[in-house]
Amino acid sequence: MVLGDSGITDAELTALALAADPDQPLADNALPISFYLAQLPNPLPDWYMPAATARHHRWWWPVVLVVVFAFVLVDAFGLCNTFGQLVVA
Repeated sequence: MVLGDSGITDAELTALALAADPDQPLADNALPISFYLAQLPNPLPDWYMPAATARHHRWWWPVVLVVVFAFVLVDAFGLCNTFGQLVVA
């Protein structure tokens, strides 16, 4: 598989990575990866992580309100439901 327009195959790139010395100091003209990532429209490619989309379906909102109201009501009557059994606190 050839990567991009460079003409380097995946096998050649793997061989270069395995032959590299991790203890060698960085070159004077080395650039941080953030320089290259800033040139892309998104930090990650769309095939890896697509853009988030907003959902306007709020069907769960009444369910959350009912559960919260139930716990407040239980507390208002001085009851405890910590371990799943409703007892007088």
